[in-house]
Amino acid sequence: MDKKIAVIGAGPAGATAAYELAKNGVYVELFEAAPVVGGMAKSFKLWDQIVDVGPHRFFSSDPRVNKIWLEVVGKDYKLVDRLTRIYYKGKLYYYPLKAFDALSKLGLWEASRCVASYMVEKTKKHEENPDNFEDWVTKKFGKRLFEIFFKTYSEKLWGIPCDRLDADFAAQRIKKFSLSEAIKKAFNLSKGEHKTLVEKFAYPIEGTGMVYERMAKKVEEYGGKVFLETPVKEVLKEGNKVVGLKLANGEERYYDHVISSMPLTLLIKGLKDVPQNIMDLINQLRFRNTIIVYLHLDAKDIFPDNWLYVHAPELKTGRITNFRNWVPELYGDAQTTIVAMEYWSFDEEELWQSDDQKLIELAKKEFASLPFGKNVPVLDGYVYRVHRCYPVYERGYKKILKPIQEYLDSIENLTAIGRYGTFKYNNQDHSILMGMLAAENILAGKKHNLWDINTDYEYQEKAYITE
Repeated sequence: MDKKIAVIGAGPAGATAAYELAKNGVYVELFEAAPVVGGMAKSFKLWDQIVDVGPHRFFSSDPRVNKIWLEVVGKDYKLVDRLTRIYYKGKLYYYPLKAFDALSKLGLWEASRCVASYMVEKTKKHEENPDNFEDWVTKKFGKRLFEIFFKTYSEKLWGIPCDRLDADFAAQRIKKFSLSEAIKKAFNLSKGEHKTLVEKFAYPIEGTGMVYERMAKKVEEYGGKVFLETPVKEVLKEGNKVVGLKLANGEERYYDHVISSMPLTLLIKGLKDVPQNIMDLINQLRFRNTIIVYLHLDAKDIFPDNWLYVHAPELKTGRITNFRNWVPELYGDAQTTIVAMEYWSFDEEELWQSDDQKLIELAKKEFASLPFGKNVPVLDGYVYRVHRCYPVYERGYKKILKPIQEYLDSIENLTAIGRYGTFKYNNQDHSILMGMLAAENILAGKKHNLWDINTDYEYQEKAYITE
């Protein structure tokens, strides 16, 4: 195909799109603002070990996604037994929740309150489809279980009260997760076997970023180019047609098509002659930032989980990843452990504006307060910041997003993909699929609606309660 394509962003979606196009004979130029590819799924060396930007396991029930992943990774991966738990009031609860485990650890009084709260909700008349996260989850679980296992973590992550978080997030991520299913499952009354959050996941031996590093390398082998540390300032268009890019250094480059995984807000604000109503809408969309504090610990076998969800309201951290519990190739001969403590913040919040040393001291203090963190020596700390990484699903966000999607669809030679680029809370496999289908639209003239991925596209990890 005699076309010249630009791809902005070398995360899972962008790297996949560039790889698929280059593999099929299209000349591609891939632009990445960071010094390495991978986006939020990048890996890097730290204290002579390999870490990811947070936990990034791979699992997909889509054969197309599995095929391309194995095509790139080959045999250089291992299956990892998944163990993730919730930390709440000094105790660890299996996630996905196991009915007897959760109720026994909550104690008779608290468990009774949870069941009573659920029964009260069952007698109430609810809207068939609640429009906010709090009402959606309360309807499924009761008020008390919502407060214990959903409220604190969700508000840490999103930075808004749960009654302002759109129910769409729950509908996509929780689906058939319910207390009645837990009780049925516990007493073997549930019809059929329900699929849970995967018990095993595939993981590359050099970190999840290895996948996208290999894709980028293949793009160059197929004749394309990869530009690292080359941020894009704006997408150039003439009339209603995209014609190229303007780089941050002022250079203009011209293409037949542009695939963008840059944040949707930045893409729109960089375009010329955007209608005022679209600009007004785009200013209502917000992204949440992530701060990851890596702690280098002088100990092994600290806790067995791949990662923990921290629901304790007294702690600011929301998730803790233990990289020693993934594959041994990450740490090699090291006798130490690296954990990643995640914090979330908006630009204007004190946490985002804090200096690195203050954040490291916060993480050290919080880790030491955990039952498994007491008296564990901390050798060093490192702070990694991810700007604009979580699209905030504020209630009614889809009504804001729809006209923006329609406007972008009206522009020729432009495709938006990825978590950032489509304002979708995608997993890695969703973004890979987006990249594949974007390439197919160009290569074969297909009309795949990429906005539907992670909404109409069935999410493969239904969060059922298990027993």
